[in-house]
Amino acid sequence: MTDASCAVALVVAELAANAVCHGRLRGRNFHVRVDYEGPASRFRIEVSDALLGRTPGAPALPPDDQESGRGLFLVECLASRWGWELRNPIGKTVWAEVTAVRPAGGPRALGCS
Repeated sequence: MTDASCAVALVVAELAANAVCHGRLRGRNFHVRVDYEGPASRFRIEVSDALLGRTPGAPALPPDDQESGRGLFLVECLASRWGWELRNPIGKTVWAEVTAVRPAGGPRALGCS
């Protein structure tokens, strides 16, 4: 696998896990969409859920002894940009864009260690 395909797989997994753990409403599913935008040489990942009351905050590393809470930090490190928006008629979509060619220097060049 290439660095970009690994990054896309991890971002999809993290955003989908967040939708299942934090965005689930009884009787509602979540939706995953991955597009390759060739002219921009990037992948766009969108994960939509039905819960609006809980929106993503700023990514931060939790204490070392905490077993969870690193997902959005990983997304921040791997994506060239990410965010969320309202979903019509209900819920939200969390999206991330991953460039097909990683910047020289890997994650450290993005400010992540």
